[in-house]
Amino acid sequence: MQDKNFINEIAVPEFRMIVFDRAYNYYKQFAEWTGKNIYFVTRQKSNALYEVIETISETKLAKKIAGVSMEQLIEISFKQGKEIILLKLRRVCYQDNQNRQYVFICNNFIITAEEIALIYKKRWGIELLFKKMKQNFQLHYFYGENENAIRTQVWCTLIAQLLLTVLQKKSSVTKAFSTIATLVRIHLVSLLDVYELLKNVKRSWAKVKSANANASAPNLFAT
Repeated sequence: MQDKNFINEIAVPEFRMIVFDRAYNYYKQFAEWTGKNIYFVTRQKSNALYEVIETISETKLAKKIAGVSMEQLIEISFKQGKEIILLKLRRVCYQDNQNRQYVFICNNFIITAEEIALIYKKRWGIELLFKKMKQNFQLHYFYGENENAIRTQVWCTLIAQLLLTVLQKKSSVTKAFSTIATLVRIHLVSLLDVYELLKNVKRSWAKVKSANANASAPNLFAT
């Protein structure tokens, strides 16, 4: 299914905000959302055609200074049948603290330009979250095909990822998240203190392991 057909099937309530990547640039859909009071934020394609109606603000930012460098009111056009449809949008140019340049378009004229950039930044955080999930957990296939089974598996994955993130932060290690996930997966049924395993270096972990080996085994059936 093409992206534009998939988005068209989503029932979005009025006055909600949709955030998506520039691959979803589809002007007819943008116009329909605007007519229904549905807002969106997305990145503008580098080869997009538009007409600048007004430059609201323009600031030359120094290197490694994050902020909005330009805000414009633009007009895009697309053909619908024999009619040419015009749509007014906000165009926001943003520079991050690594001097990377981003250009956003939005149909909300109430929020600030900084909020437009922040909304997209939050969307990218969600993208990285799900990327980490797919790389470190078994989400290549689902154990059940109904909605409840899929939701349950996703929620269990989110909980597992949260627990591993807490473990990573608490141990203050420089190990990659994928390394921690692998270690926990390997030693899931072992009688090991995973926190100590992550926190200590090789030599100190050997001492911890030796001390645990000399200690008496826990009585699982203690009264």
